[in-house]
Amino acid sequence: MTISVFDLFSVGIGPSSSHTVGPMRAAARFVDDLHTIGAFGGATGVAAVRVDLYGSLAATGAGHGTMTAILLGLEGNRPEEIRTDVMERRVEEMRASGHIMLGGLRAIALTEADMILRPLTVLPFHPNGMTLTAVDAHGAELHLQTYFSIGGGFVVTEAESLEPARAAATTQSLSFDSAKEMLELCRQRDCRVSDLMLAIECETRTADEVRARLLHIRDVMVECEVRGIARDGYLPGPMRVRRRARDWFERLNAEDWNKQPEFAEDWVNLVALAVNEENASGGRVVTAPTNGAAGIVPAVMHYAVHYTRAGQQDPDGTAVRFLLTAGAIGSLYKERASISGAEVGCQGEVGSAASMAAGALAEILGGTPGQVENAAEIAMEHSLGLTCDPIQGLVQVPCIERNAISAGKAINAARMALRGDGAHYVSLDQVIETMRTTGADMLSKYKETSTGGLAVNVPVNYVEC
Repeated sequence: MTISVFDLFSVGIGPSSSHTVGPMRAAARFVDDLHTIGAFGGATGVAAVRVDLYGSLAATGAGHGTMTAILLGLEGNRPEEIRTDVMERRVEEMRASGHIMLGGLRAIALTEADMILRPLTVLPFHPNGMTLTAVDAHGAELHLQTYFSIGGGFVVTEAESLEPARAAATTQSLSFDSAKEMLELCRQRDCRVSDLMLAIECETRTADEVRARLLHIRDVMVECEVRGIARDGYLPGPMRVRRRARDWFERLNAEDWNKQPEFAEDWVNLVALAVNEENASGGRVVTAPTNGAAGIVPAVMHYAVHYTRAGQQDPDGTAVRFLLTAGAIGSLYKERASISGAEVGCQGEVGSAASMAAGALAEILGGTPGQVENAAEIAMEHSLGLTCDPIQGLVQVPCIERNAISAGKAINAARMALRGDGAHYVSLDQVIETMRTTGADMLSKYKETSTGGLAVNVPVNYVEC
């Protein structure tokens, strides 16, 4: 089926869609289940909750804010709703008291230190596994559920993971499961990729609603960029990575006050940097398609809006078309491979984002559907094998700079595709399958466990940024 653009681009909090957003959503779902079974009633109601984290969630959860996200989710919070200031205040209160308000109703003793970490145990379906268990005052089990955070903030239960066909059921009358099908539908309808994606979205909402929601996503991306530029100091964590976006902006704005084309790449780098610094600090971001890759789509969209003829003539319409096209390509990665760094390495995060952005920019530049597909393929072809090795498990080094580099790669891929006629040797479907199998073959130490690559070869007290 075709994943909705609003599932790929969802508002959440940093620093990680799979390690922060997903676990919070899972914990909130668990609370919903407790309400459904009446576990809050009387003396026999829930008295304690046990949290077991497996694989990558256990290995890098501390650096990704996984534990605090779960505590907030167990209080009934959801990442798309909670404000950053409320989140920060509530975390301080929970740490001081040693208690959470389960479902906002019942105080129970639970802290980050109480969670059981099993980094060497990887559950069969996905490396990002977590089990929540609620018991009564006598220790009797009231409810147990295992969840998998599968990337981009998507969460499935153990039962859902065993029944993929039913979980993927859809009422769409118009959809595509491959780039080949996407191109054929565009040919049949004589339309652009963004037009096809709009038609799919309009099966569940009006065109005006789609446009309004996409412009809201665009606005949240820009707000994140602005916040990232406004803040200075150091990012959270032991490495004391200095924020650079504010200083870069002040110097760049002085050099390029009238926004000349020769500075376009510098502004693209700045947007990617600002967004990912805000993400690394736990701020409000848009998964695009993940938090770790959140800066690429906004940065390339900035280029599309400010440095193309279409963008200058119709900035809102350009943003809408850009996000629809990017969403169409992102749906292919989500359905045919993975967007989870814990499952396929960083090729699944920044590689997918670069591919989405490249295809979207190609359409804004006037590319045919074939050229859009070519641009998306080029960007991923040259991201294959990219490892996920965050130092200290923090989405900071090398993640922030990697977004800026990949945004530049996306722009270059789009321009290369526009020089051709859409015909090329490697198809997007083939490169997505190659990414999937490469990820399967990759050693686990290179898949968001911080046990390989830069994570073990760069001493923390030596990092300079």
